[in-house]
Amino acid sequence: MSDDKTIIKKLPEHIDRLSEEALSLIDNIVRETGLPIYQDPKTGAPMWLDVRELRLRYVIPVKNIEEFFKGLRNGVVRTTKCKECGTIYFPPQPDCPKCRVRNMEWIDIDGEGELLTWTVINVKPLSFSHLKDYIVGIVRMPQGFNILAWINVDSHEKLAPGMKMRLKVGRRDPEGYITYWFEPI
Repeated sequence: MSDDKTIIKKLPEHIDRLSEEALSLIDNIVRETGLPIYQDPKTGAPMWLDVRELRLRYVIPVKNIEEFFKGLRNGVVRTTKCKECGTIYFPPQPDCPKCRVRNMEWIDIDGEGELLTWTVINVKPLSFSHLKDYIVGIVRMPQGFNILAWINVDSHEKLAPGMKMRLKVGRRDPEGYITYWFEPI
């Protein structure tokens, strides 16, 4: 493996290795039991382990929320506000579901909010399986809406409901793409 590969280029190899391990597990289970069913290690419930592989890479049109990504490139998190009723939506929406109109304006988000709740993600989706456990939280912003985002803190024990959090924008390693997260103030 070349050292100059980004994590995005390394990820398929990582997934292939995990897939090979899963296929080997299926082979052993089918050989022993005649069915691709195993006991879930957490719950003990019987789980069907499908023998077919599904790989999917999403392509999502973002034209209607392109301002959001332009903002991230400039270090700002932006969202939409309905010009009719004043409701702010995050993530940004091209239309107001309350008024059923496309009359939105883009606003910059004030960078500080209050932590409502959080959880530690230790059972990760396959595409994040290369990361150590991480924390995701919900923060109430002063404009009256919530943001769900990763929280950059080394231990969940340092978090408390109501603590002040600052919204940050930057490149997240190891993927190297621009995103947003919260950090305690």
